[in-house]
Amino acid sequence: METTHRVHVGDARDLPLADDSVSLVVTSPPYPMIEMWDDVFAALDPEIGDALADGDGDRAHDLMLSVLADAWAEVARVLEPGGIAVVNVGDATRTLDRFRVYDNHARVTAAFEDLGFDPLPGVLWRKPANSAAKFMGSGMVPPNAYVTLEREHVLVFRNGERRDFDPGADRRYEAAYFWEERNRWFSDVWTDLNGRRQTLSDPDLRERSGAFPFEFPYRLVNMYSVYGDTVLDPFWGTGTTSLAAAVAGRHSVGVERDGDLAAAFADRIREAPALSRSVAADRLAAHREFVADADGDLEYEAEHYDAPVRTSQERHIRFYEVAAVAETGDGWRLTHRPYEP
Repeated sequence: METTHRVHVGDARDLPLADDSVSLVVTSPPYPMIEMWDDVFAALDPEIGDALADGDGDRAHDLMLSVLADAWAEVARVLEPGGIAVVNVGDATRTLDRFRVYDNHARVTAAFEDLGFDPLPGVLWRKPANSAAKFMGSGMVPPNAYVTLEREHVLVFRNGERRDFDPGADRRYEAAYFWEERNRWFSDVWTDLNGRRQTLSDPDLRERSGAFPFEFPYRLVNMYSVYGDTVLDPFWGTGTTSLAAAVAGRHSVGVERDGDLAAAFADRIREAPALSRSVAADRLAAHREFVADADGDLEYEAEHYDAPVRTSQERHIRFYEVAAVAETGDGWRLTHRPYEP
């Protein structure tokens, strides 16, 4: 099996992709009204900078969301019928004319509904706070303290009816997950993934590269796509979504405005062979630990691994590792082979 991985330096509002050409979108855009993204939004629409300077939070918020809405329209164009879009976004708390919460998750949901997407059950991602303080505001005296936001929203949308597959399609059934993985991954609250900044050698890039951990897009890619699908991240950053897609045996496309961040991916993609083997080994080892504690209540045998499984759909699970990474004129081509413990 081979997969390709491309990154384009450009604007998420003008994706260099054909209509209906991707199956899954996993992304985390700049969060409106989070101060670290003010300059990014103002560069895309100077009126945003004016609104912020005037202390007009409501107007600045609306304008930022309008910028994102143009990107979501492009997502709707390139996502195939039945494809899934997953958007990780946090709400913002800020004082301009007054202190308030800016409800990004609700506004992004409304934007996707306006484009004809169906919202699906999503996830609250609870991220540990860096401080022991669990409140903002006046401390120990009511009523003017505020809850600390330690959660982000993982919003899930489908573009129309569910995708059709040929009965028994190998690329779908080999991409199955274990029963116990399903129970953990499809919980509506995630507490086992910690947010972090990407580890990059250039300190300046580190300052510009707030990112989710590898396990975050890897989990979502496995939940909502099958082997050979194409995964898009229109707010690509340092390419964690592309690396996750590569390890998971999917194609990927990224779009990123910052050319320096895009260039830094060349080193990361070369981690894919070792990382893919480690991830496959960890998943299989975790399943065997589950088996050891299951008291023999497993009726089926996995076809490709010496381990029982709980459901018939798990019998065909097959992991792939990256055997080789080759640079091409517009990205990278990866060769995958079945993982053998």
